[in-house]
Amino acid sequence: MLLGKRVALVTGPAKGMGADTTLALAREGADLALLGRDVAAIAPVAEHARSLGRQVTIHQADVTDADAVDAAVAAALAAHGRIEILVNIAGGTGPLGKTFFETSPAEFDNILRTNITGCWTTMRAVAPGMIAQRYGRIVNVGGTFGLRGRAGRAAYSASKWGLRGLTKSAALELGPNDITVNCVCPGMVEGPRFEKVRSEMAERLGISAEEARVEHAREYALRRISTGADVANAVLFLASDLARQTTGQDLAVDGGWVI
Repeated sequence: MLLGKRVALVTGPAKGMGADTTLALAREGADLALLGRDVAAIAPVAEHARSLGRQVTIHQADVTDADAVDAAVAAALAAHGRIEILVNIAGGTGPLGKTFFETSPAEFDNILRTNITGCWTTMRAVAPGMIAQRYGRIVNVGGTFGLRGRAGRAAYSASKWGLRGLTKSAALELGPNDITVNCVCPGMVEGPRFEKVRSEMAERLGISAEEARVEHAREYALRRISTGADVANAVLFLASDLARQTTGQDLAVDGGWVI
C-alpha cells in the first residue's frame, strides 16, 4: 500500500472531495484522525474507513480556533502516537458574484480566516511533532482561483492566493526536516456546486442541463469536469514518498483551465 502504516490527519473529511480523499487515503493504508465541526457528518466516512481495516478517530474542532485545533491534535497524537500526513480540505466559498468593493468587511475577514487561518492552525499544531520525527507530508487544498484572478470572487481568490504563500513559506521552513508542503488546486469538481453552476448556465442560455455541461467543459483542455477522485489521486501522490522531492508546489487538477 502507498501509505501503509502512516497516520493522516484530515480536515473537512465529511463530504464531496473531502470524503473521496479520506477514503482514498484509507484504501492506501493510512490510519486516520478526522477533524471537523460536525462529527455526525464525519461518522459515516469514518465507519467506511474502518471497514477497510483502518484505525480511525474523530475530533471536533473549528479550524479557525487555534486552541480547539491544538486540543484536537493533542488527542489525535494520544490516540495514534504520531501524525505523519496532514491534509487540509476544510474551507469555504465566500461571497458569490460580489465585487471586492461590495464585499463587506465581515465577509472578507470570514473567508480569509476559514481558508488561510484554518490551514495555518493545523499546520502549526502538527509541525512540532513532524519536526521531532523528521518526517512529514502536508497537503493543502486550494483552488484554481488562487492561480488566476476571478471577477466576482475577489475574497475567495485572495484567500486561495494567500494559502499558496503560506504553503511556500512553510515548505522553506520545514524542508530541512524532510517535511514537504504542497498545494492541490482543484478547478470545478462534480457535485452539488457544479450542478448549481450548470443549472444557472442552462437557464441563462436557454439550453438543456446536458448542453450546459458540454458548454462549461469547453473551457478545459480535456473537455471534462474533474471528479473528487481526480483530486484525491493528486493528494495521494503528494502525501506519499513518490513525491519525496516535491515541495512548495501548486498542482492544478482542473482539466487544463489555467494553462
